Amino acid sequence: MAGTHQIWALFLADGKLPKASESKEGTCVRWAGSGNEENRNNSYPHKAGFAQPSGLALAPEEPWSCLYVADSESSTIRTLALKDGAVKLLVGGERDPMNLFAFGDVDGKGVDAKLQHPLGVAWAPEQSLLYVADSYNHKIKVVDPKTKQCSTLAGTGDAGDTLGPEFNKSCFSEPGGICVGDGGKLLYLADTNNHQVKVLDLATKTVSLFPISMDCTDSVPSQPSGPAKAPKLPKSAAKNEMPPVAVSAGQTLNMSLTLSLPEGTKLTEEAPSCWALSAEGSEWLLESPAVTGDIVDLSKPISISTKLPAVMKDSDNNPILTLGVWVYYCMETGKACMMKAASFTQPLQISASQGEAEVTVALAHAF
Repeated sequence: MAGTHQIWALFLADGKLPKASESKEGTCVRWAGSGNEENRNNSYPHKAGFAQPSGLALAPEEPWSCLYVADSESSTIRTLALKDGAVKLLVGGERDPMNLFAFGDVDGKGVDAKLQHPLGVAWAPEQSLLYVADSYNHKIKVVDPKTKQCSTLAGTGDAGDTLGPEFNKSCFSEPGGICVGDGGKLLYLADTNNHQVKVLDLATKTVSLFPISMDCTDSVPSQPSGPAKAPKLPKSAAKNEMPPVAVSAGQTLNMSLTLSLPEGTKLTEEAPSCWALSAEGSEWLLESPAVTGDIVDLSKPISISTKLPAVMKDSDNNPILTLGVWVYYCMETGKACMMKAASFTQPLQISASQGEAEVTVALAHAF
């Protein structure tokens, strides 16, 4: 809880924290931190002080048995003991609990090491090492908790975006999230200001870019090897139930979708606003179980068409099509962005008589 300078716990089952009473499943309680913005270590968790704690990494195995905490504003890495809740310094900062300006970029042991606003930590049990995203130093550090030795693993210290064959020549820009993968052989890094995820191979000492596709249509290959499914709508999605429409075999069903955003907002260019048409339980209605497309322009209705099969199944006289939409938009001032979703449920009444070659329905939703 960076804002209140505390570590809280959510109980997934009935239980208790060290030096605390029993708590019921679903209870969220303070575990450590007085609420004062300090760099204060203490054997009693509620008397310890943090300063905008951000990253957490669990090391449950002995002899560590602790939670590692990236305490950003004090530029320290702290430990929170699982056995008794004691808070101790691992590396960084200084001994004065009120001094939150003991930052720097110095490899060293314990309090002699200096970090600057670390945001992420990741524990590698295979190596008994802790990896740190030292954000404002634009570096990745590694800490041996046995010796409390902290050293630079990757990054020159200059903000940049340099991949390459050597860790000491790679550049990052305020790296934030970090995690260990492939049995301790890889590090995955959220390189924040570069808007990238990078992969650090600990064996070859190379940095590469993790490929991320932002195209909504990529979920449906041109030659699907198996059934594809529509993305899952969040529980918060607005639900629109449409009146039934009469259709017949071989017709083309056109959906004219009109979406409107709140005043003063616009679509986020970098985010994949999209739609997906599905027929759960009646997949035979569509060429593939889910058909998707991008949403890039809301100035005119979005046209979505699907051709109904030439032969309808008698066992399903009233199938239902579901159109889901996912829209990412931002304030035109750029100060806030959000994602909203909506669904349109369109029942079909199968008619034996042949009508026009096409039938059109109009759908509209205001976010």
